[in-house]
Formats: sequence, C-alpha cells, structure tokens
Amino acid sequence: MKNEDFTTTILIDASPQQVFDAVNNVRGWWSENIEGDTIKLNSEFLYHYQDVHRCKIKITELIPGKKVVWHVLDNYFSFTEDKNEWKGTDIIFEISEKEGKTQLAFTHKGLVPSYECFKVCHDAWTHYIQDSLKALILTGKGKATPKDSEETGSGETLSATFNALNQANTKSIFHRLLIETPAEKLYEAITTQEGLAGWWTTETTAKPEVGNVMRFAFGPDYFKEIRIEELKPYSKVQWRCLKGFEDWVGTTLTFELIPHAKGTVLLFHHDGWAAYTPEFASCSFDWALFFRSLKLLCETGKGLPYPDFRK
Repeated sequence: MKNEDFTTTILIDASPQQVFDAVNNVRGWWSENIEGDTIKLNSEFLYHYQDVHRCKIKITELIPGKKVVWHVLDNYFSFTEDKNEWKGTDIIFEISEKEGKTQLAFTHKGLVPSYECFKVCHDAWTHYIQDSLKALILTGKGKATPKDSEETGSGETLSATFNALNQANTKSIFHRLLIETPAEKLYEAITTQEGLAGWWTTETTAKPEVGNVMRFAFGPDYFKEIRIEELKPYSKVQWRCLKGFEDWVGTTLTFELIPHAKGTVLLFHHDGWAAYTPEFASCSFDWALFFRSLKLLCETGKGLPYPDFRK
C-alpha cells in the first residue's frame, strides 16, 4: 500500500549530532512562538502562529544523533472544517549516515492528502525543513517565524491600513489576491533575488536586508532602484523607490501577507502618488499582470517576468 504520509529528506554535510542538535533547536528553524522545553524526553511544548494555528506537542522519543519523535496532543486550525487536524499525528526526524554525509528523513505520520490542511502544510513543512532547518545546520541561522509583536491581528491590521491611507493626501494603487501557497513561500518570492527575478524582471539585483538598494532593469534603457525599508518575515515587506519614472520616486510599496485557508492573501499598496496620471493608470494595470506572474510562480513554479508578463 502506498504511504501517503508527508515526507521530505535532506542530505547534508554535517555530523549526525549537529543535525540532531539543530532539530531540537526548534525556535531556531520553526518558530520563535514556542513555549516550553523542546530538548527533553517526555516534555511538552506549545506552538502558535498568529490566530491561525495552535498545537500542543509532546516529545516521545529522543535518541541522540539518530531520532526525534513528537506526538501532537492537541491542535487547532482556524481555517479547516475539522479544527483538530494534526491531533494524534506524529512528527518524526530520522537521522542516518549516507554517502559520507548525514541524511535527515522528516515524516509527518498522519498528515495525508485527505486532510483539508494538506496542501498548505505540505508547502510549509517543505520550507521549514528544506530551507530553514538546512540553513540552521549549515550557517547557524535558520528562517524561523519571528516572535509575534504586540500588533493587532490580521483583520484589524488590514482595517488600520485602509484607515491610515484614507486620511492621506496622496493617491494609492491597491491590489488584493489569494495565492495558494503558504506565507513562508510567498515571502521568499518577494524578498530574494531568485524569487523577484522569477516574477517581476529577470534583470534583478537584490539582497533581503533592510537598507539594501535593489536594482530592477526593464530592457537596456530603463531601470528602477528601490530601497528595502522593512522586512517582517512572513507578514510584511516595504520598499521605497529612489530612482525610476518621476512619478515613482519617493513612493512606497508595501506587501502585506495574511494567512488564508487556501494559502495567503496578498494585500499590496503602492502609496505616495501625487496625482492620478497616465503613469499611475498604466502602473496599476502592469501591477495586476505582474501579480498574475507572482501567483503563477508560487503555485506552478514558473512565473512570467518581464519581458513576458503580458503573454
């Protein structure tokens, strides 16, 4: 019988003990929003992601350099009909030597395609194991979800955004769309050079650091320079345009990521336009085409960056 449990594997140039230690540094690769002991057999810890996902986990097996097993005691999803999906499942990390390297086989036993959450969880676990945990082992720094701030929840934040912009004297371009991918994957697409080149323009130079000035070329005669103003992993990115068409200079571009049952809602606003101009109208249309490209990249693996975005 075919095994439908979600599984993913990494082969890495590190010792089994290094991999074991990294797995147990759960706040370093999964989330900083964890309460409790994550390195002791039979201990329990709590995980939460905003108001979307909460779970209680018990460590049921801990064999140094070889294996870690978690059992999900309780679970809550805000977006599934069965709020308790994950409850009773096991999360397994198996460590072994292979080809002179260390193999980590990750299995979420019981997370199967019939679960409503499967697609989102599949993509999220892939990110956290293949990208975040791997980075933690190799570089000492993972890509864990940062600790929640004291800001309001996503719905209230959305209302605050619109209220603030309604009171401004400038004009804004708005787009809102559902992208069927977890926020972690969407965030990578709008912050990394590879991601941006995959949906906006292939001639992209960028580094995901606050203060970095990114360069986006559109043909041989035109480019934009944009500075990263804010990076809040998996929830918000903000840029400021430094060079480009005159109407663009000084404007801010904000990407807000809001969890959704089927993935992530992207709210984009391009603020600070002085007036409704032909460039404003043209830009609004082009953003819609580029966000179609972004959606394709995240959902299919292939976008339509410039010069193909109109196809």
